[in-house]
This record gives sequence, structure tokens and C-alpha cells, in this order.
Amino acid sequence: MTAKDIVRIAAVGDLHCTKSSHGVFQPLFSIIAESADVLALCGDLCDYGTAEEAHILAKELIAVKVPIVAVLGNHDYESGQQEEVKRILTDAGVILLDGEACEIHGIGFAGVKGFAGGFGRCTLGAWGEEAIKAFVREAVNESLKLEAALARLRTEQRIALLHYAPITATVVGEPQDIYAFLGTSRLEEPLHRYPVTAVFHGHAHSGSPEGTTRMGVPVYNVAMPMLRRIAPDKPAFKLVEVPVTAPDTSGTHPANPNVLDMNPTIRTLGA
Repeated sequence: MTAKDIVRIAAVGDLHCTKSSHGVFQPLFSIIAESADVLALCGDLCDYGTAEEAHILAKELIAVKVPIVAVLGNHDYESGQQEEVKRILTDAGVILLDGEACEIHGIGFAGVKGFAGGFGRCTLGAWGEEAIKAFVREAVNESLKLEAALARLRTEQRIALLHYAPITATVVGEPQDIYAFLGTSRLEEPLHRYPVTAVFHGHAHSGSPEGTTRMGVPVYNVAMPMLRRIAPDKPAFKLVEVPVTAPDTSGTHPANPNVLDMNPTIRTLGA
């Protein structure tokens, strides 16, 4: 990709494409193609995770003339066809991340689905029944995958794509009883060890649009139902402008958050 001085990232999640979604998303995708340099999709791309839904979404994405980077969500796993969903979307040109990283226009992207487990002192611990331990292992594994993806990036500006939330602030608005099922603080830890410019996630349909990590990194909830609720008169995506600097070619990567500017100039546009 050719590097730009400013890269405009349009982010949205929770499309929940169904078998009756023919033509539904093309108007939105056409606006995104005119407004952004990159489209970031934050999971729950399909409603029941079927190949039929993925084929329909792939046709809708024809309207997008910019690079597309994405992660899957829990709904994309519902029917056990996630590998076929991945293949269909990849064949349509989508860069699907599941513990991988990529660079587009000089911006590094690292992505995972993420998992649940709760936040802060309410984070579920791996103690007791094997089912609980397996649940926690899944959350830990997703965190490790995110960390490995971030560690591979050498760009100055790095974006983390998730489906599940890494902080509590962006799930506020949901019933507090289900916070633990909307994300986990375990996903926040890699964002501090390998500092990022911004984080996008979905999943919290009734959550809040933005918050920050403990280190001040902006986190954006871009679930489409939430975006439509807070700005019904605007297209349902978040547009963020990120300045591009020269890539790090030193062969090292700053693991200390104090080494990297944690508050680069970012101008956000839209909802």
C-alpha cells in the first residue's frame, strides 16, 4: 500500500448480515468508500454465521473500493461454519485477522475476536471446575494472540481491532449483570505492553461510544446498533483520521508505554 500523510479509518461492527440483507448495506458501504481510506469491520459480520450470509455480505462489499480489514465475532461462530465464512470473505478481498497483523497505508492493524470474562476485580479467575478453567483459558488465549499480533508491528501508528470490549467504559449502558459477557480486561493488558493509537470493538449494542484504557488510549465501540441509536441521522460508522509517520526500521519494538507517545494527534469525525 502507498503510505499517506493522513489515513482515514472507517470502523463499524455488528452488521449481522442475514439471508434477506441483499442490497441493505450497499448505500452505507458506498458512503464509506467515498469517506475513508480503510474500512475496519469489528465482528458479528453475519447473524447466524452461515456461508449463505457470508456470500451475501461479500456481494455487498463490492461497493467498498478501499482496503477492508476485519475480525470475526461470536455470531460468526454460531453455526460452526466460521472457516467457510472466513474463506468466502477472504476471497472477496477482506483481510481477516485472528491473531495476525497487517499494514495498510503505513498504519499497522492487529486483530482478534477476543472473549468474555469480566473487568477489573470482577474478572473471572481460573479456579474450580474444568469448565470455568476452559472459559478463562479462552480469554487468556485471545489476549496472547492479540499480544503476538501487536508485537509483529513496526509502524509508529497501530490500531487494535476486537469484537469483545477491553474496558468497562464502552459497555456502560448495557445491563450491568451482563458486563462479564461483553469483554474482559485481559484484552487491555497487551494494549499497554505494545501501545496502540486506538482500539475499535463492537458487541455492546447498548453500550457507550467511547472510553480510554488506563494509559489513556482511546477505545471506540462501533457496534452498528449503538451508532444508529446515538446518531440516527448519520451514517452508521465511526471515522477516525490518523497521521502517518515513518515506520520503525530499527528492528526493535518499544515494550515500555513511556517510550511511545500515547496521545498522538487523532481527529475523529462522524458519529
